Amino acid sequence: MALSTVFRRASSTVATLAFRAARSPVSFRSGAVSAEKLILGSQIMRGSVSSFSFSRFSTESAITKTTADESLVRVIESEIDCAVEEEAPHDTSILEEKPEGFPFEIIDTPGERTVLLRRKFEDETIQVVVDSVASYDDEEDEAEPNDEGDDEDQESVGKIRVPMVVSVEKGDGVCLEFGVSAYPDEIVIDSLSIKQPQESENELAYEGPDFDDLDENLQKAFHRYLEIRGIKPSFTTFLADYVANKDSREYLQWLKDLKSFVEK
Repeated sequence: MALSTVFRRASSTVATLAFRAARSPVSFRSGAVSAEKLILGSQIMRGSVSSFSFSRFSTESAITKTTADESLVRVIESEIDCAVEEEAPHDTSILEEKPEGFPFEIIDTPGERTVLLRRKFEDETIQVVVDSVASYDDEEDEAEPNDEGDDEDQESVGKIRVPMVVSVEKGDGVCLEFGVSAYPDEIVIDSLSIKQPQESENELAYEGPDFDDLDENLQKAFHRYLEIRGIKPSFTTFLADYVANKDSREYLQWLKDLKSFVEK
């Protein structure tokens, strides 16, 4: 009797364990499937939000870029109108009429900031590179204030300065180069050097002493040397007006090029 009871309890225990063992994998797989679905759904949702956010960001960026570019174009157009108005009063006859005795051919290339002057003088070729950005130098001696407090008398007087590089070349290619500041009442030689045709730009060639350190008679002789080759203060005002006109034209074209690029 006792033995039968033990057998039935053992059989019951084995059946219970078998039932749990048989059911457990099903529950685990079911839980795993549910977790996979949850993770997949979360990823899909995040992907949808990210895609939506990126699309909205791209659209907003495109709108912002377009608005900024249109605003920039309007500002450039306004500046072009101002440049046209400022250019209108300029005397365009300067481009055609040279002062009496002006010996140089003018080579004005659009898009470049310099103007090239060229001439032949006996066996020499003379070239002058004129910067289109002329400036005004303040006079060292300023007008002294008077008792009446006249503002005009108290203002410093400025004079136009046109920077240029004068090159005198002979048949062998050796070139005498002057750095010059042209004023309406004088020509100032800032530097003087000899350039060899095969000279490398990287070579530290001796270029002589400062021009101001030369003997005074030698300085006067070089001023005369330039004068007979056409570098005279009487041409300074003409050159200043010419390069000012060129600077205005170049600035206007630069604005138009900017507008064209932004509108692409």
